[in-house]
Amino acid sequence: MEVMKKHFVLVHGACHGSWCWYKLKPLLEAAGHKVTALDMAASGIDLRKIEEIRTLVDYTAPLMEFMESLPHEEKVVLVGHSYGGINLGLAMEKYSQKIFAAVFLTVLMPDSAHVSSYVLDQYFERTPTKNWCDTQFVSYGSPEEPLTSIFLDPKLLAHRFYQLCSPEDVALASTLIRPSSLFIEHLSKAKYFTDEGYGSVNKVYIICTEDKVLPKEFQQWQIDNIESVIDVKEVKGADHMAMLCMPKQLCDTLLEIVHKYN
Repeated sequence: MEVMKKHFVLVHGACHGSWCWYKLKPLLEAAGHKVTALDMAASGIDLRKIEEIRTLVDYTAPLMEFMESLPHEEKVVLVGHSYGGINLGLAMEKYSQKIFAAVFLTVLMPDSAHVSSYVLDQYFERTPTKNWCDTQFVSYGSPEEPLTSIFLDPKLLAHRFYQLCSPEDVALASTLIRPSSLFIEHLSKAKYFTDEGYGSVNKVYIICTEDKVLPKEFQQWQIDNIESVIDVKEVKGADHMAMLCMPKQLCDTLLEIVHKYN
């Protein structure tokens, strides 16, 4: 059976931008699919600064505007990486009818049972502070609405995010990353995700076995935490940046997903 050509929408993680998909995008397009890689607010080449972004809703605005612009009958495959899973959650909650499937690539995957910061809270409880090296956490916002920006330490990038990537990709990342935020203060007071919206979308999780940022055990805990994960795939030998260290294997996995659930 021939697979209908799909529209993949790629959402990057914190401090990154659409540039991190530069190897995967042409592979998916060569397989005949349409691909849109988006910059979230204050990310990539988006002109806003993180100090202008107050909430997850502000940060996710480019994805939400894109989903709103889609023709009513079009369904996309959302692919979120790392913190991008939280962005996917907002889009899934509001636009569940426009989503063919949501693919969570070694990602923070929210649930619909707790406050929206729950998986982040669990992650930080389980992650030793020393793992962050000299990553900069800087307060911004106001005393009434405190916020924290994050800027990844170059040593952290090289040894925990990109440890299996080429030196060229490490150099690219160290040049292009920007300050971002995890919006924990905001998410701890919000409950964005419901069973009716977010919970109704088919979810596929892709585990990266050599991820030092989100260890395999934590990835598995998130999968076990949610009932609506319909499938789990692995990219064996991939670090946190699977789209850069193993783009062909990741592309094959995504194609396998859309074939299986066509």
